[in-house]
Amino acid sequence: MKTTDRVKQILSWYASDNPGTVSNLARLLNHGTLAGTGKLVILPVDQGFEHGPARSFAPNPAGYDPDYHFQLAIDSGCNAYAAPLGFLEASAAKFAGQIPLILKLNNSDSLAKVEPCSAVTGSVKDALRLGASAIGFTIYPGSSARNTQYEEIRALIEEGKAHGIPTVIWSYPRGAGLAKEGEQAADVTAYAAQIACQLGAHIVKVKPPKDVVYQDEAKKVFEKYNIPTKTLTDRIKHVVQSCFNGKRIVIFSGGEAKDSAAIMAEVKEIAAGGGFGSIMGRNAFQRPREEALKLLADVMAVYK
Repeated sequence: MKTTDRVKQILSWYASDNPGTVSNLARLLNHGTLAGTGKLVILPVDQGFEHGPARSFAPNPAGYDPDYHFQLAIDSGCNAYAAPLGFLEASAAKFAGQIPLILKLNNSDSLAKVEPCSAVTGSVKDALRLGASAIGFTIYPGSSARNTQYEEIRALIEEGKAHGIPTVIWSYPRGAGLAKEGEQAADVTAYAAQIACQLGAHIVKVKPPKDVVYQDEAKKVFEKYNIPTKTLTDRIKHVVQSCFNGKRIVIFSGGEAKDSAAIMAEVKEIAAGGGFGSIMGRNAFQRPREEALKLLADVMAVYK
């Protein structure tokens, strides 16, 4: 398809990257229902690894089959489908070329209650072999293991860029350095997004921030400069601003399971705040297929 002015503008922000990396970013932006708009809706299915099969797929048993998620992402018009190595390997050949893929290169399980630190479970070579358009990686700012994670992703980003593969960073503040209320605080979420950008991420994924300013030092600044946080729209604007004044793509997770009305209300505020889109897993694939298709179509209609 012809590249729109909006997509050209976004791609211009990545001028230091080689043509292969920029072309793969263009593939993500030019695919599906939202092609050409500069917006993204991505289906991520890493929950089987992260939370276990029953917790992830029992609500909709069709989801035990890796083919199901590929087909859902394709039929719903998502920009891309993201998953760990196993799920992509199981079905990538069958659905080759039908949707851009994001290979999630690190994952963790929920069997041990320790400081959050995901293991590297895939490689840039795996992404190339499977025809993926990007790699994904989770970091946990606030974890005592964060510096190891930063070093791991720095090396993977360098390798990815050398081979024309962009990176999506899931940036989830969590760990001994943060109380629960701080994990989605407005100041902490914006900080986590900034860290991902500084590490070289092409696309950043964070959770929608809540109306909390957690760090004492940040509270003084938010108050002095009257940074608004009362509405989700305000908080999204601050996160987008923190991503190089909107010159890095930042998308927001769907979070825990909730009803359609709550999802749509949240998506409308994300869009109003200038967010680039949503990455929606459980709230999509745990629903019956037709209900999931309708929900994703409604979400895309807001962004479009």
